[in-house]
Amino acid sequence: MIPRVLLILVLGAWLPAMACADGLPIPKHGPALRIQGSNTIGAALGPALVEGLLQEQGLLKVHHEDPDTANEQRIVGQTAQGRRVVVEIAAHGSSTGFTALKSAGADLAASSRPVKDGELAALQALGDLKSPAAEQVIAIDGLAIILHPDNPVRQLDTEQLARIFSGEAKTWEAVGASGGPIHLYARDDQSGTWDTFKELVLSGRGKTLSSAAKRFESSEQLSDAVSADPQAIGFIGLPYIRQAKAVAIIDGQSQAMLPLPGLIATEDYPLSRRLFFYLPPVSQNPWAKALAAFAQSPQGQAIVAANGFIAQTIHPIAVSPNALMPEGYQSLSRHAQRLTVNFRFEEGSASLDNKARQDLARVLDYLQRHGKTDRAVTLVGFGDAKDDPARADLLSKLRAMAVRRELVKGGVTLREVRGFGALMPVAANNADEGRIKNRRVEVWVY
Repeated sequence: MIPRVLLILVLGAWLPAMACADGLPIPKHGPALRIQGSNTIGAALGPALVEGLLQEQGLLKVHHEDPDTANEQRIVGQTAQGRRVVVEIAAHGSSTGFTALKSAGADLAASSRPVKDGELAALQALGDLKSPAAEQVIAIDGLAIILHPDNPVRQLDTEQLARIFSGEAKTWEAVGASGGPIHLYARDDQSGTWDTFKELVLSGRGKTLSSAAKRFESSEQLSDAVSADPQAIGFIGLPYIRQAKAVAIIDGQSQAMLPLPGLIATEDYPLSRRLFFYLPPVSQNPWAKALAAFAQSPQGQAIVAANGFIAQTIHPIAVSPNALMPEGYQSLSRHAQRLTVNFRFEEGSASLDNKARQDLARVLDYLQRHGKTDRAVTLVGFGDAKDDPARADLLSKLRAMAVRRELVKGGVTLREVRGFGALMPVAANNADEGRIKNRRVEVWVY
């Protein structure tokens, strides 16, 4: 039984606080929760998740209040006794979230890219932010490359993108199109969207962003500026395409891919990315823990989808066979359906990463609910290219076997485990980020 009076830590001293319907304490002074970080999350998704949590807690009159500072807001609810419960959200870029954790200015960091090694080191006193409980993947997003709606360009590869945004390709004619000078639009330096684009497109090719690029803190403002400029190109999170036009992207030997939900859910789309909550292990704030748990729940993932991001809810999709697929894969696609998940691994390791561990529970739940635990599942492993193709084949199957072991623990008897080596890459193999994306395990059901 949950007591009606709980204790919370306020400024280093334990003080009594009232509890609302489901037991979360309400502080006597100040906000119940402070979130700082990504504008991609904080503009709409974060507030929507907070609103959902407050309603789940039985609070009344849940509403938004906008302070005077841009990209900041408060989500407010009220208890039956009339007490205000406030959650503060500041959305000035992913890096600001980690800075706020260090200065004790936030209880939870929202980030649209993984925590950096330097940030991990700086925040060691708060515990291991890469531990499964601390690093919470709440949604999948795709960086869309956007143009003016009338621009005839339909696809670009990542090498062309690097040349364009570094300023080497100054005109559309330089990338085989037409339209004269290229106008560049980019997110600001605090943005996780910018960090992701820099990592996936520029840094690995030794390039930096052109000083001619116009920079924006707001995703909406950037997108609207691109859709008003016939010579523009920009990058943006998936929900912020708005009136602009998204183009298909090629990375290395991958096929051209539009930022479509199925390709982003499996993280096959070359510019897909994960959105995170980072919850310090030493945190004493129960609202931070409750929000992280709510974001992972079916209700939370429904809010993710409603806000234009890709939920991690598992469902099957049909895959059309084509001549670029190996024959065994074509046969599989004719007789089975692929689940909207890929299992990926920690860098330089055969261990499943944190998202994969979260996804195991989702896959098991799907298989159990749909009666597919007995010889109805095939696992397909892929890897990055090796000097010895036989080694790539072996490693791809070993990765699938690692997932098999976890599913067997959940009572699943598999139909088959297959490895396709370095075939069907989804990213270029000349950078760590691409190799990690190519090392994947797909789940197919009959």
